[in-house]
Amino acid sequence: MSCLFPQTLRSLAGAASLQGSKMAKENSGFSTIPETPVSEAKPPLGSRPFKASARLGDNEPEKAVKKKRRQRYVEKDGKCNVQHGNVRETYRYLTDIFTTLVDLKWRFSLLVFILAYAITWLFFGLIWWFIAYCRGDLDHLEDHTWTPCVNNLNGFVSAFLFSIETETTIGYGHRVITDKCPEGIILLLLQAILGSMVNAFMVGCMFVKISQPNKRAETLVFSSHAVVSLRDDRLCLMFRVGDLRSSHIVEASIRAKLIKSKQTHEGEFIPLNQTDINVGFETGDDRLFLVSPLIISHEINEHSPFWEVSREQLEKDEFEIVVILEGMVEATGMTCQARSSYLVDEVLWGHRFMSVLSLEDGFYEVDYNSFHQTFEVPTPSCSAKEMAEATARMDAHMYWSIPSRLDEKVEEGTEKEAGDKERNGSLANPESESKV
Repeated sequence: MSCLFPQTLRSLAGAASLQGSKMAKENSGFSTIPETPVSEAKPPLGSRPFKASARLGDNEPEKAVKKKRRQRYVEKDGKCNVQHGNVRETYRYLTDIFTTLVDLKWRFSLLVFILAYAITWLFFGLIWWFIAYCRGDLDHLEDHTWTPCVNNLNGFVSAFLFSIETETTIGYGHRVITDKCPEGIILLLLQAILGSMVNAFMVGCMFVKISQPNKRAETLVFSSHAVVSLRDDRLCLMFRVGDLRSSHIVEASIRAKLIKSKQTHEGEFIPLNQTDINVGFETGDDRLFLVSPLIISHEINEHSPFWEVSREQLEKDEFEIVVILEGMVEATGMTCQARSSYLVDEVLWGHRFMSVLSLEDGFYEVDYNSFHQTFEVPTPSCSAKEMAEATARMDAHMYWSIPSRLDEKVEEGTEKEAGDKERNGSLANPESESKV
């Protein structure tokens, strides 16, 4: 479609909007929805599969014809596709051991949890056995007149069990420390203090790992495609976000980044350069009340990185749009972050999202079956810059044409008045002569 003016596009959009769905007819408070979903709509040129030409040889691989798939920087599920290699300063992980343990996978976290308790129990059990061995308690097991350091400690196994009872404060009462063993009393104090520290550290790690809001982010969904279409006579890039849970995300905010390699004027190549995409930071539209699915809009103006990008250029370009939704979980108060991304093939030019909200008897209902569906709308294929220049030329033409028409009307009026005066004068002369 050529670069049409917004007035012409509105007339075309009015004709296209006559095909409303049954849901929109029943709920007059919502706009009409075309019946053709994105699966039946005609896909844009960038998303159509490239077919090999018949002239190609049979031995030539088909992969050479297809466009090379761009590597994602952020996956659709939010995982960052970046791996760190050749990290020499690995000691920095040990300086922040708490975060390191929290970031471990569950199987390694459980292994560290078990080893931490098992090693401390074995270590102190070995010391209790060593004290009993050095004092000669193991040689006087049958001597009832002998006062051992720990009653009923007859070997390493019983020393290990006493270590577990001491650190876990179980206290079965069968093995008890006596007051005739000062070294045992000191060891008991050390084990009680160290055991409390191990409990606090490991239980704290497990609690933080269990209460992490990573699973909460899985119920925050993004639309599978982003769309480019007109909104209020301005070209906009839009995508949709939604929350599947009834508990809301408090202080939700959203931001977007354009990931694209660039080369500076000095010749420096910057791979995966990050550029901010304004989604309402200046107006406050980036702060969301995420009760129902919302459409996030980025107005393509002179400050936008897509200002000079047309539909044809968009299909040939290579970039990635990363969207980040942040907020606090209402139930726990912890910060949650959900991420997604859109490649070039996932940006549909000339599409608009279908409505998912309907008015029922006393409540609003969200239909998530239509969450990812879009439909085609009349949209200029030129860039936003070209559309603005065309609109400016049209406004300038109208501005200069109106005074010229007014001047023509003034000239016609003066000529008419002059003719009337001449006619009036010719009629008045005979009367004056007759009077004389």
